[in-house]
Amino acid sequence: MTQNAAVAPKLSNPIKAVSVVSTGTVDIRPQHVRSNGTPFLWWLMTSRRWTDPRPINVYVIEREDGLVLFDTGQDRASVTDPNYFPTSGLTGLIYRRLARFQIDSDQTLTARLASIGYDIADVHTVVLSHLHQDHIGGLSELSHAEIVVDQREWDDLHQPNPENRGMLTSHINLPGLRWRQVTPRATNDPAVAPFTAAHDLFGDGTLVLLPTPGHTPGSLSLLVRQPGATPLLMVGDVTYDVHLMQDGHIPGVGERARLRETTRAINTLRGRYPNLAVLPAHDPAAGGHLSGSSWAERAGVTTAN
Repeated sequence: MTQNAAVAPKLSNPIKAVSVVSTGTVDIRPQHVRSNGTPFLWWLMTSRRWTDPRPINVYVIEREDGLVLFDTGQDRASVTDPNYFPTSGLTGLIYRRLARFQIDSDQTLTARLASIGYDIADVHTVVLSHLHQDHIGGLSELSHAEIVVDQREWDDLHQPNPENRGMLTSHINLPGLRWRQVTPRATNDPAVAPFTAAHDLFGDGTLVLLPTPGHTPGSLSLLVRQPGATPLLMVGDVTYDVHLMQDGHIPGVGERARLRETTRAINTLRGRYPNLAVLPAHDPAAGGHLSGSSWAERAGVTTAN
């Protein structure tokens, strides 16, 4: 089966454009980006170095019926409200040492979308790669949209002490949000092999959710396909650097065995789509990968960092 034959040939609602915006920047520890085998708490508590600022990316998919977002970025309140994060005990210490954010007043999700000519009111669907706080920050601005999350991620949110796993319920369980939990189902579609489960978001083959656990139990990636365009894979925090992923390296946050399995699966998928553009949430090169794809030629890719 050829690459284009793997995509539905008749599209009732084709993708018009794909863009990326960043809701500020984050500094993290080098071991966060690339595991050296040291246990999480050890490197977190002993590291004295930070990376250079990395983007907090939100991917914007324009369809004829409106906008789909992959992730929603970081909330500006996280740098203005001293009580946004847990502050006491070991949990508070973990949050203080894990990341440093810089988010200006014009870097809210609404403002970032407006900077590339979009109205947040036109967002009808949001896919969350996972529920960590730097991916759910725009939820308060999206009460009009449907919020899609993996069922396993949702279940993990409701286990005891979710804040110890990076999920802040007070910023997720907001009144008025419309949630939809999905479970990728078994598939024998060769176009997504070696993945054996998938969820077709709109039933036309253009936006397909793939289970990519490891960073969290219910992490999702989004495969974007359309005839004549570079296939895209938005991967959240499966990796922080595409080149490290290509070499088989995994980040330092998550379940190592599953991260290795997911990394192998994505690298195998790259063999099926040799020009696949892998787009992480915090890779400084992601905007360039998107701008260098065929989407830039056919749909006017825009980046706003």
